[in-house]
Amino acid sequence: MSSARDRRVVCHRAGPLLRALPACLLVCLAIAGPWLAPHAVDAPVTAPFAEPGAGAPLGGDQLGRDVLSRLLAGGRELVLSALLIAAVVTATAALIGAVGALRPAVGRVVERAADVVILLPAVLGILLVGLSWPGGGRLAVVLAAIVLSLPYAVRLVSSAASLVAASGYVEAAAAGGERLRVLVVREVLPNLRATLLALFGLRFVEAVYVVSTAAFLQVGPQPPAADWALMIRENSPGILLNPWAVVAPSLVIGMLALSVNLASAALAPQSGRQAVTLR
Repeated sequence: MSSARDRRVVCHRAGPLLRALPACLLVCLAIAGPWLAPHAVDAPVTAPFAEPGAGAPLGGDQLGRDVLSRLLAGGRELVLSALLIAAVVTATAALIGAVGALRPAVGRVVERAADVVILLPAVLGILLVGLSWPGGGRLAVVLAAIVLSLPYAVRLVSSAASLVAASGYVEAAAAGGERLRVLVVREVLPNLRATLLALFGLRFVEAVYVVSTAAFLQVGPQPPAADWALMIRENSPGILLNPWAVVAPSLVIGMLALSVNLASAALAPQSGRQAVTLR
């Protein structure tokens, strides 16, 4: 009976890790993809929109380039950009939200500023920044996505941090003369781990969609760069000739967003998930 109980405990603990495994594999594959591509991403190997064959398992794109090679090479920049956006937004929102919860005057100013920025649609804001930025590029998209995602994240963290700040041990520490930095780092943020983990997953998924949308509109990476969203845009005229040139990048974008969302939900405790749903 003891061994059966131990097995159940091990399975219970391993369950979240197993549900997070697909996301880890997809992220690692996207990052290592350019080294795994069987052909050069800019070299024609087939006829335009050729059907899948021996030399090109997913056929060719509009210029005869190997779809599989461009699929493997086209996810690294997207994944790294989404990870950067999610990490910066989560970390910044954690600090601002915790300070705002401990200092109500600061929190009111932050909320009013967030209300103003939230009025601007994210995609429209990214287009404005990307098109007006000298030279455009992915950096402009990343910076715009961080700025426009931050208000939502700050309001979420502020709501969760206000409950922690009102707890007895935080009030006791503040009454004991602890400095704001100590209260934020030692008292508030450690109790927001679940919320921040769930928030990171949501921000990553949103960043994937926002960066992909910008790339589809040719704000950021430009042809002939290998990029999943660009592949969809460039090959859509020949979808009836070789559907894989459009279907394959669409599938990996959806699978990446879905797997990361499931991973964050699996790793975050129930309390963190409930807090994020209040967004």
